[in-house]
Amino acid sequence: MRCIQQALVLSLIFTLLVLTGCGSSDQEELQQWMITQRNSTRPKIAPLQAPTKFTPQTYGQEGSIEPFSKQKLVQALKRDSSQATANAALIAPELSRRKEPLEATPLDTVAMVGSLTKAGQPVALVRVDNLIYQVRVGNYLGQNYGRITAVTEASVVLREIVQDAAGEWTERPATLQLLEEKK
Repeated sequence: MRCIQQALVLSLIFTLLVLTGCGSSDQEELQQWMITQRNSTRPKIAPLQAPTKFTPQTYGQEGSIEPFSKQKLVQALKRDSSQATANAALIAPELSRRKEPLEATPLDTVAMVGSLTKAGQPVALVRVDNLIYQVRVGNYLGQNYGRITAVTEASVVLREIVQDAAGEWTERPATLQLLEEKK
């Protein structure tokens, strides 16, 4: 029994020592260190630069046309109307005539498959949707008012009227090359 009493006393002493070590913490010392560190640390703030001084400039274009004047607007409208008249002259005959059947088909779906001469005139054979059509100089082809200007043994040359990004009508050439069969 004595052994058990000694073990109990020793465990009680050990527990008291552990509790004594945990009980007195260095809270005051830690708080003092935190205050010292906070006071010694200073933020580094760069000073602001002074704003640049604004110097007004004088307007030196008194003799020229003002950018927002009615005169400048009238000049621009006259220039646009003269361009529109030139463009209208290019497209007007195309709008007033009767369309031909092959003008409903996009040009990239039309293929030239042959050529022949009929009554001394060159004639091209074109395939559209697995149907063969005969076309000659003066016929229209494609959706861009494409008028055939020349037919050779290997190609059909067209003049198309297209609208550019600015909305103006311009002419451009297009060519259909003879489609050769793969063997």
